[in-house]
Amino acid sequence: MATDAPYDCLIIGGGPAGLTAAIYLARFHLDIHVVDGGNSRASWIPCTHNHAGYPDGINGKELLRLMREQAQKYGAKIETGRVTRLDHCEDGLFSAEWGAGSHRARSVLLATGLTNRRPPMDPELHDEAMARGLIRYCPICDGFEVTDKKVGVIGSGKGGVGEALFLRSYTADVTLIAPDNALDLKPEERERLGAAGVKCVDGPAEAVGVTEGCITVDTADGHLTFDSVYPALGSDTHTQLGEMVGAELAPDGCFRCDDHQRTSVPGLYAAGDVVHGLDQISHAMGEGGVAATTIRNDLAEQTPLYRAPVSEGELERAEEGS
Repeated sequence: MATDAPYDCLIIGGGPAGLTAAIYLARFHLDIHVVDGGNSRASWIPCTHNHAGYPDGINGKELLRLMREQAQKYGAKIETGRVTRLDHCEDGLFSAEWGAGSHRARSVLLATGLTNRRPPMDPELHDEAMARGLIRYCPICDGFEVTDKKVGVIGSGKGGVGEALFLRSYTADVTLIAPDNALDLKPEERERLGAAGVKCVDGPAEAVGVTEGCITVDTADGHLTFDSVYPALGSDTHTQLGEMVGAELAPDGCFRCDDHQRTSVPGLYAAGDVVHGLDQISHAMGEGGVAATTIRNDLAEQTPLYRAPVSEGELERAEEGS
């Protein structure tokens, strides 16, 4: 059974976008609830040096912990769970299912993110290599860390070519490896790679081992060893819940949103990697702030969010508590 009093906003996803929105909405004195599956991509970051305010970098899990703590300080309720169903009801409210029942909300923010496609390798080996910076997924975030290092890119076509050329601005030693068989490249792509000095190797590619500071990839040219490998295999965007209520998708598979993070469904908003844009912590946080402010203002147009007068006794108790 759904609870009687709906949340002002249900946030699905507890990454940088969702938690930023939670902080804003809680400080707007709204009744919000965050349901987080616990698999934010940010949690996999060993140490991000791109996030402003942390000169020595910060671990992804620690950043998320601090953000959760900040949201909860202002009253945000956060729980671990997986929302399996979302409905848009005739009364305009949303109904979401997770845990043991269904819950209603006046608005929903989808901050469900995406999942990078992994290269073929043992899952435990992958996680170990990623924790040590031997596998990296974001050259915008950490290309600086591979400056003048030996770098491999597993990918083909436009995505692989683009990533290899981007990394070429950090190091002269870049190798593009086909994930399957022969590299699928257009003549002009081969020309650009050749002019940049990027080596091209046919696949299939499989990361087979890590040593103290290197990762080895099995290729058609034999075993190749790199300081870091970037898989450029694409990603899968988590749009299923939005699609359940009819949210439109853009051609790239992300939610189509206006400039204020509204989807095509009234009351449904989206922020972070599930929306087209720069897949960066800072960008996700910005969209979370925009979405939260839009949600607050849209709700206020439906029902004024005026504070009730505070009695002297309540004021004294509040002052004693502070």
